Amino acid sequence: MMNTQNNSPGIAQGQQHPIGLYLKIWGLLFVLSTLSYLVDFLGFEGYLRWFLIIMFMLMKAGLIMSIFMHLYWERLALVYTILMPPLAILVLVALMSAEADYIFLIRGAFFSP
Repeated sequence: MMNTQNNSPGIAQGQQHPIGLYLKIWGLLFVLSTLSYLVDFLGFEGYLRWFLIIMFMLMKAGLIMSIFMHLYWERLALVYTILMPPLAILVLVALMSAEADYIFLIRGAFFSP
């Protein structure tokens, strides 16, 4: 009789996650998507609309990254390696936006007829 399992200590075995976890996350993603569409359907306007849409988007992205990309089970150093560059880019974009508003106001003050 042949042994089909590999019991050598040098080879890592695969990790299995319960299918129920994935089904719960899919359900939660469906609920968050529905809430995101309801923001437009109910006619929210202004900053509240954009705040809600971006919050639902970030929650969905966080769920996808943590569960489906298996970041939930990774070391914290790897998570920081993946999450910190986009966060740094967002901070730099916010700083550039603030500087652009400042430059626009200064040009209006000095170059207006």
